[in-house]
Amino acid sequence: MNDLNRKHEMVRQFTPNWFTATMGTGILALALNQLPIHIIGLHVVAQCLWFLNIALFLLFSILYFARWVAYYEGARRIFGHSVASMFFGAIPMGLATIINGFVVFGIPLWGNSALQAARFLWWADVVMAVACGVLIPFMMFTRQEHSLETMTALWLLPIVAAEVSAASGALLVLHMPDPHVALRIVIISYALWAFSVPLAMSVLVILLMRLVLHKLPPSDMAATGWLAMGPIGTGALGLILLGSDANQIFPAAGLPGIGEVAFGLGVIGGSMLWGYGLWWLLIALLTTRHYLHHGMPFNLGWWGFTFPIGVYAIATLALAKQTHIGFLFVVGGVLVAGLSCLWLTIATRTLHGAWRGHLFISPCLVPGSIPEDRIIEPI
Repeated sequence: MNDLNRKHEMVRQFTPNWFTATMGTGILALALNQLPIHIIGLHVVAQCLWFLNIALFLLFSILYFARWVAYYEGARRIFGHSVASMFFGAIPMGLATIINGFVVFGIPLWGNSALQAARFLWWADVVMAVACGVLIPFMMFTRQEHSLETMTALWLLPIVAAEVSAASGALLVLHMPDPHVALRIVIISYALWAFSVPLAMSVLVILLMRLVLHKLPPSDMAATGWLAMGPIGTGALGLILLGSDANQIFPAAGLPGIGEVAFGLGVIGGSMLWGYGLWWLLIALLTTRHYLHHGMPFNLGWWGFTFPIGVYAIATLALAKQTHIGFLFVVGGVLVAGLSCLWLTIATRTLHGAWRGHLFISPCLVPGSIPEDRIIEPI
């Protein structure tokens, strides 16, 4: 295959699951910056990862847009595919890590311009997250073939995007000069949290039953076992950050009592979710050991290891900061160290696979992957 045909095939086979690489890269940048210990050059490394993440997100956006322009008939098949369509949720979640980076890294560099960019992108992210959280489940109800036996934690991806936006809103709000704007963002962020977390918890209940009745998914879905930690870690982080914000925002709006309640809810609710996440973390470690023993081929799904570990690590460090419990700082640091090793391994193998071209596979183009009567126009 010559270079021109190779590039065309890369575009034709490009799918949203590549955005999981931006989720993993972005969350590592944010997690490294949250470590409570001073390591020379660590902030610069985290900042460089954030810049890399922006470049990756722009590249993937261009490639996916090009696919819709040049290969519309193939691109639209994704709406009928029961697995590939779940990865639409990775797009707003990947963007959320960039928004958080504008707050953490951009404001010290560019001041108010970075804040305005973060604010604009946050609203765009909210729209995409809400759309994913409603439209993809609707397609599951009406257009796609699903069963309990074939279910995986990928069902979580489209609905978790809203709570990720909520956590981003919690980071953004403290930089809002207008207290009324800040209060509006806090309220919307709480609503986004509720839009996502209860539904994600419902999916986890079904997932547990599926694992009991039908055992583990096949080895190519091994990383999905870690996705359960995503909504739990992000849910805990959202409560903690929003509670910390509320303790400042609500008193400024003349509602000091609500701020105190929200702060307490953040610490208690975050602690409870952290404990729930610990169960899924231990289960994920055991299931990954099982997969490694029986063979676990590399694919883009391995990026599913990174974001859940990252958000759980950041939630752990945020809880440690609120409670001053040293053990939590240690656990958070270990998780960030493990995330760093995983990222290096997965990024290296992804670069190799992308160069060779065998990672560019669109499952919705496989003959017979979608019943012909399900291949219809998008909503």
